[in-house]
Amino acid sequence: MRDAVARRLGVAHDAGLLSTETYSMRLAWALAPGLMDPDEVVGDLDARTHGWVLRDWWTSTTQRIAPRKAIVLALDWAGEPSELQLGRSLACDLVLTDTTVSRRHARLICRGGRWVLQDLGSRNGTKLNGRRVGRCELRPGDELLLGHARLRVD
Repeated sequence: MRDAVARRLGVAHDAGLLSTETYSMRLAWALAPGLMDPDEVVGDLDARTHGWVLRDWWTSTTQRIAPRKAIVLALDWAGEPSELQLGRSLACDLVLTDTTVSRRHARLICRGGRWVLQDLGSRNGTKLNGRRVGRCELRPGDELLLGHARLRVD
């Protein structure tokens, strides 16, 4: 599986979908010892490949991967802090390492004891309880999906 992921990264790099820096970083993840989730290394490439030869391999591989457990997003309903940035960037308040999460994916704003989620034009979108959203109010028990990263609101 590691070889197939490495080949897919090479094809994506050659096609100009990945910069040399991103290619090197993802290849290091794929070849590092220990467990590796191929979805975190090449999962976001599926949406941009449009029928590559590896697509059939990728579909059969992802169907065998168990669904990810949700991360608990414990919000202070009194409104502290009043705004949180979510994304892959280290500059975000909540950093999600899943490669399907945009660098600046979404933000949470607290107004009057209510949390509002706003997608920031992310590539893979944001879903609330299974429905794609751009802006919505959150309630305890809601399930968010940012790319493939699952968050459960508490």
